[in-house]
Amino acid sequence: MKTLTILEVGNLAGLVVIIVGAIILVALVLSLIVTVITKLIYERKGDRKFTRKQFIQTMLISLLICGLISGYICGGL
Repeated sequence: MKTLTILEVGNLAGLVVIIVGAIILVALVLSLIVTVITKLIYERKGDRKFTRKQFIQTMLISLLICGLISGYICGGL
């Protein structure tokens, strides 16, 4: 009996969804950590306030950078 590799099994849509979901989840967590660190650094100096709009913008920029990095890694050189 021949052993089948994962590519020969067929109908791997579930596996693809799991991998993409894991990448998105890791990017969200990493972006949240970067944003919280940025907020702490910003508010440490003086009486400045990190607004909700700044938080969302920082999170989106961080997510875009994570997406570019993961696309470069997953897409190859």
